[in-house]
Amino acid sequence: MTDALKETVGRYGIWTGAARGLDPSQLGELAEAVGELEELGYGAVWLGGNTSAAVAAPLIEASSRIAVGTSIQSIWEHEPADTAASVAELDSAHPGRFVLGLGVSHAKLAEQYRRPYSALVSYLDALDEAGHPADRRLLAALGPKSIDLARDRAAGSIPYLVTADQTATSRERLGEAPLLAPELKVVLESDPARARAVARDYMAMYLALPNYTNNFLRNGFTEDDVANGGSDRLVDAVFAWGDESRIRARVEEFLKAGADHVALQIVDGDTRGSLPREAWSKLASLLA
Repeated sequence: MTDALKETVGRYGIWTGAARGLDPSQLGELAEAVGELEELGYGAVWLGGNTSAAVAAPLIEASSRIAVGTSIQSIWEHEPADTAASVAELDSAHPGRFVLGLGVSHAKLAEQYRRPYSALVSYLDALDEAGHPADRRLLAALGPKSIDLARDRAAGSIPYLVTADQTATSRERLGEAPLLAPELKVVLESDPARARAVARDYMAMYLALPNYTNNFLRNGFTEDDVANGGSDRLVDAVFAWGDESRIRARVEEFLKAGADHVALQIVDGDTRGSLPREAWSKLASLLA
């Protein structure tokens, strides 16, 4: 099943927060945009902001082949039995088109947040009991123990806000079979000062979340790197910016490090809830 998943999602996908906070009846514009992403050749669209299978359904129905995944669905806000039932219904209607991406979110965002690793294990146990197959889910794995879970109890990993170096480390720990699909932020700006300013403004909320800053420190960055909006070194490691050749090279760097697929997020000011269709088209052209 993992090989089929790799073939379905292809090398490139789009990560978007445009579905955040919406219910299925409010997704008309996004559904139309997903159809465009399919025509542009992207293999998957990843829905950020604690989305669910219910939100994915109208997007799948509005397209013909592109995969739609959650990146991520929080384990704190969706009961495993309900999740298993929703995914089974989607898989029955549209085999292989939905990808369940799970994560533990953050203490500042989830009131119930306690012992996240143990909670994730319990959630996977409950999914197993509900009949949800391990090869139909992915985990947003950053630390070694979570990566092991992604290898042993899921089809792979969809890490967010990581570097090419960590991608290589994750691939080594996962082995070759599981899917590894890191997210990579893209700023279509060639001026270094402007590109880094956009990146720092966007990254500010993430540098207030210990799961991310601790992960950076665990992977060779320093306290200075994660302070004051992030060092140039950090920004350049987690964002792709510059002219077409530079951005293309950064994406290739992740693929060469072991990624099977890269989930590309356009960043242009506060784009969390927008549909940057022109930028998606430009990005598709430079990656062709």
